[in-house]
Amino acid sequence: MTAVIAVTDDIAACRALRRTVFIEEQGVSEADEIDNLDGQATHLLATVEGRPVGSARLLTYGSTGKIGRVCVLADQRGTGLGAALIRAAVEHFRTQPGITSVKLGAQTHALGFYERLGFTAQGPEYDDAGIPHRDMLLPL
Repeated sequence: MTAVIAVTDDIAACRALRRTVFIEEQGVSEADEIDNLDGQATHLLATVEGRPVGSARLLTYGSTGKIGRVCVLADQRGTGLGAALIRAAVEHFRTQPGITSVKLGAQTHALGFYERLGFTAQGPEYDDAGIPHRDMLLPL
């Protein structure tokens, strides 16, 4: 089975995935998960045989692209799908004029995952929705 990753307007599918992963699995409050940025973001949706299995949300702040809300369903973890989502997000930002770097807030347990994809941790650890994070940066 090969995953298909594409830009989507199906925000409901992305939110359903995020609800499963962040709210149900990780215990993030709905108030912390739901914000007003979905409408201005570009969303990537990963599907396997038409089934939504992962997503990421992309925002632009000046010359920086920000990857956020990256999630993969439990039965698809360890398949390379997460890395494929990040690579697709980075490639999306490479096509955007003026974007010189990509940033994300990584849960600290995932720092090594993002480092293998070329990101470098920046600044101190901080709490985001009760989960320790660090910012990570990838110059383009």
